[in-house]
Amino acid sequence: MGNVAIGKCRIAATSYIPLMSTPYRLHYAPDNASLVIRLALEHLGLPYETRLVDRAARAQDTALYRALNPAGLIPVLETPQGPIFETAAILLWLADTHGGLAPAPQDEDRSLFLKWLFFASNTLHADLRMLFYPEKYIAADQAETLRAGLRPRLATHLALLDAVAATAPRWLSPAAPSALGWYIACQMRWMALYPAASDRGWFRLSDTPHLARILTALETHPATRAAQSAEGLGDTPFTSPRHPNPPEGSAT
Repeated sequence: MGNVAIGKCRIAATSYIPLMSTPYRLHYAPDNASLVIRLALEHLGLPYETRLVDRAARAQDTALYRALNPAGLIPVLETPQGPIFETAAILLWLADTHGGLAPAPQDEDRSLFLKWLFFASNTLHADLRMLFYPEKYIAADQAETLRAGLRPRLATHLALLDAVAATAPRWLSPAAPSALGWYIACQMRWMALYPAASDRGWFRLSDTPHLARILTALETHPATRAAQSAEGLGDTPFTSPRHPNPPEGSAT
């Protein structure tokens, strides 16, 4: 199942990347948004290759990588239909192509699932990115003002998602891992780890008990075990995360 190559080939401007021996190639960096896609691929039991995007060398800015994703963001999933980028788009494409991870297009729950998947992508993840990288959005001397405004917003976003989880829909429950569950679990991991130490007090897993139960369940899933090994995530990557110790590359 899952990862057939740990992707020792780093993406560089002059890299030669041979034809894939599997249907999919995931361009990733440890503990980046590509982690969500790795978990989805593992969950579905799909064979795939990996290619490390060496962030320390700014490989995401090379012409080769920009040919896959003009925005220069991670991840990209190469497929028989061409490269796909944007985390939610990849998740939805995988779900619709292979079944599982999401209600089917004709399912009555489809609209509910879609609105919360894109809430997680367009609202929660977008605000989280601003918290982590405020200098990309505002002058450096105003960064803390931006962060101060984002903390309560993020807490509100999580409260909304926890209220959804409290109703235990089959597409967001401990018993049925979904694309949305994997996506939220990774984002909550990053909330606990990556803001500056002085910026973490607003986040407590105990404030969202229904989401916490989902994260606890996902930690025992075989997909999580595979990702732990591939990216050095530690034993409790969602409920009590630590900084990764990946076999290659770096999370920053």
